[in-house]
Amino acid sequence: MAETRRMAEEATRMGDEVQERTQRMGREYQSAAKSGFEAASRSFTEANRGFQALASEMTDFSKRRFEDVFRAWEQLLRARSFPDVIEVQTQYAQRAYDAYTSEMSKLGEIYLATTRSASKPVEDASRRSR
Repeated sequence: MAETRRMAEEATRMGDEVQERTQRMGREYQSAAKSGFEAASRSFTEANRGFQALASEMTDFSKRRFEDVFRAWEQLLRARSFPDVIEVQTQYAQRAYDAYTSEMSKLGEIYLATTRSASKPVEDASRRSR
């Protein structure tokens, strides 16, 4: 009878221990899930800001390019000779190339900044959860 009672007490103790571990794991999971959700939310907010900056920059670039094309057409219409036409086209091509390379560099910097700022909340959350 004493052995049965000892086994029952041991089983009860083990059950309580398992229950405590399960509850602790549940609390840890809830905390990690909450932290992960908050980090993801901040990350999406930062990414959205970056995409808005990209869209704004690309819109401005398109407007500037359209204005430059319009000016080049005006100059072509005023050209009096074939060498004048070649000069206008050469100048336009050089401006377009310079603008394009500059813009691609600027967009690359914006993409990089967006990626860094969007990944920072997730990195911070993963550091805290370790």
